[in-house]
Amino acid sequence: MNRFQTAAAPPTVAMPKPKPAVAQTPATEKEHERILASYGGTYDDPRLESLVSKTVDRLVAASDRPDQGYRVTILNSGAVNAFALPNGQLYVTRGLLALASDTSELSSVLSHEMAHVLSKHAAMREDQARQAAIVTRVVTDMSNDPDLTALALAKTKLTMASFSRNQEFEADGIGVGISAKAHFDPYGAARFLSAMERNAELKAGKTSLDPRAQDFTSSHPATPERVQNAQTIARQYAAPEGAERDRETYLAAIDNLVYGEDPSEGFVRGRRFLHPKLGFTFQAPDNFTLDNTAQAVIGVRDGGSQAMRFDVVRVPAEQSLGDYLNSGWMEGVDKTSTEDITINGFPAASATAKGDQWQFKVYALRFGSDVYRFIFAARQKSTESERNARETVNSFRRLTLEEIQAARPLRIKVITVQPGDTVESLSHRMAGVDHPAERFRVLNGLDRNAQVKVRDRVKVVAD
Repeated sequence: MNRFQTAAAPPTVAMPKPKPAVAQTPATEKEHERILASYGGTYDDPRLESLVSKTVDRLVAASDRPDQGYRVTILNSGAVNAFALPNGQLYVTRGLLALASDTSELSSVLSHEMAHVLSKHAAMREDQARQAAIVTRVVTDMSNDPDLTALALAKTKLTMASFSRNQEFEADGIGVGISAKAHFDPYGAARFLSAMERNAELKAGKTSLDPRAQDFTSSHPATPERVQNAQTIARQYAAPEGAERDRETYLAAIDNLVYGEDPSEGFVRGRRFLHPKLGFTFQAPDNFTLDNTAQAVIGVRDGGSQAMRFDVVRVPAEQSLGDYLNSGWMEGVDKTSTEDITINGFPAASATAKGDQWQFKVYALRFGSDVYRFIFAARQKSTESERNARETVNSFRRLTLEEIQAARPLRIKVITVQPGDTVESLSHRMAGVDHPAERFRVLNGLDRNAQVKVRDRVKVVAD
C-alpha cells in the first residue's frame, strides 16, 4: 500500500508532517552529478546516513526557516570537506566524518552549511564561480594551446569558489546558534575548527593536484580567528553541561568507516598505481608525483617539465589501436610514427605528436575489453623523457591474486582504552598513516599534551 494514503488511518492518529522538499532544477542535477564524479560517488552506509539525517532534522526544526528542505549526500572521499548548493543540497565527505569526534561537531558543520544556504551565500558563490568559470582543457586541445603547462593536464572539472571572510564569520554565528537551539554543545564548532586546522598542518607537506583533495580549509579558510570567534559566540548560549555531545552514538556510527583512499577505485602508493578491481598496476618514473583524480591518473615531474596522463577510452573491438591513435582525437599526431607493438603480452600501439610547447608520446594498450591510454608530455624531447615513457608503459602488468587481496582499505576502528594504554602505544597500532602519534591526537581531539584515560573510547586507523 502507498504509505502516503491517509484514508485508512484512524481519525485520532496525527500524520507526521512531510519533510520540506529540495527544489531540483536541471542545473542543480548537473552540479550534483559533477560533484559525485569528482568526489568518488556516494558512500553508502545506512547507519551513518541515519545519524546524519537525524542531525539535520533536529537542526532544521531549530532554525528560523523550518520550511527550507535539505538533502545530504555522504561522498566517498578521504578529503575533509563539506559544502552546499543554493537549493539545500548538502555534501559531507567520509573524511570529514572520520575527523569529527562527536555529533555536536558534526552538527556544527551541517549548521554552518545550512547557514550559507539561508544567507544566500551559496547562491552568491555560484554566480561568482560561473563568472570565473575555468574551462576545462581536455587533452584534445592540448597541442594547440600556447599557455599549456604540465598542470593543465591535471585540471578537472571541480572548482569551488571560496567564501569571503565575512561570509564565513556570519555562517559560523548562525550555525552555532542553530546548533545550540537544537540542544547540541555550542562549543562543537570551535573544537572541530581546531581539528581541521591541525589536520591541515599535518597535510601541509603534501601538495595535491586532485580537486578532491582540496579540503574544507581551501573553500572555508580555517584560522585561529575563526576558532576564537566560534568560542565567543558559543559563550552566549547556555552552559555546555546541558548540551549534548552525543559522543557514544557518533563513535558507534563511524566504527569501521573507510579511511583515506578507497582502493577499490584504484590508489597510489608512492610512484605505483594499483587498481585491484580492474586487476592491473604500473609505476611512474623517478621524480614523478602521481595523483589519482576522478578523470585520470596524473603524473608530474618535479619542476613541471614533463607530465603524464593515464586514462581509459572506448575503442570498438574491431578498430586497430594504430587506427585509433590516428583517428583525430588528438591533434598533431605524426601518422608515420604510429606502430603496433606488444607490451607484456598485451596488444598496444604508440605514436608521437607535436604541439607548440610540448612533445607527446602516446600509447594505447588493450587489457581485457578496455583500452588504456598513456599520454606523456615533455617540454623538450630528450633521451630521458623517451626512456621515462617507455619504462612506465613497460611496467604495466596484471596484479597477482595476493596483491589484489592485500589491497584492503584502511578503516576507522573504535576501541576502549585499557589500563597501561598511552597515546604512544595506541598510535603504534595505527596502520598505513604518516605521523601516527600526531594523527591519533588529531583524530581524537586530544591536545599536544593530553593523555588517554582508561575506559575512554578512541579512534584508531587499522587495515
